[in-house]
Amino acid sequence: MVEHLLNENFDIENSFLIGDRETDELVLLDISATLEGRETFTQVVSDVAKAIAIPFTVGGGISSIEHAEKLLKAGADKISVNTAAIKNPRFIGQLAEEFGSQCVVVAIDAILTVKGWEVVSHAGTVETGITASKWAKTCEILGAGEILLTSHTSDGTRAGFAIDLTREIAQMVAIPVIASGGAGKPEHFVDVFTKGKANAALAAGIFHYHQFSISEVKDYLLSKGILIRY
Repeated sequence: MVEHLLNENFDIENSFLIGDRETDELVLLDISATLEGRETFTQVVSDVAKAIAIPFTVGGGISSIEHAEKLLKAGADKISVNTAAIKNPRFIGQLAEEFGSQCVVVAIDAILTVKGWEVVSHAGTVETGITASKWAKTCEILGAGEILLTSHTSDGTRAGFAIDLTREIAQMVAIPVIASGGAGKPEHFVDVFTKGKANAALAAGIFHYHQFSISEVKDYLLSKGILIRY
């Protein structure tokens, strides 16, 4: 499955074209919401939900049941939590109990340190000292339905996904793992599915700047014998 990431600066009409024709799922992350101490833009979520007909995940600054409910009512299919879950792991279970695990995505941002892969919070600006794989397993136990795994070490490099990190977590949990961070060419998607054992792959820059289309990536995956949605 190929997913498309949008940040808070995007064109809704463009998101419709992407979502309607090629993307399997859409992810909207308001990456500055936590840093600025505000909620994700509900009206933007509503506008995007009306423009597309594919599953739609929203994240950024979600720290209460009330906020999550507001976004789901605005049209999101799933909500993604990160910093709030690290601060209060019980929040994952509360969300799962209220809305069902199928609606709860825990975003794990990780960096490679001398100690291995460790979790970072606040849009990748704060090191937590938490081991990424152990945190992923904890999230699963607490009720997460999916893991959105982003390597901040790879993110923006276009040099490929963090295969070792993705494989480690994918083999540790029984819930879907969405790999993110580092996609630069179709071969990287093949690697993350075959070597990294990811269930889905998410990318932004290579699609936003038209380096490759999602159809081109899917065609390449099919040519390598990898079954994907079309």
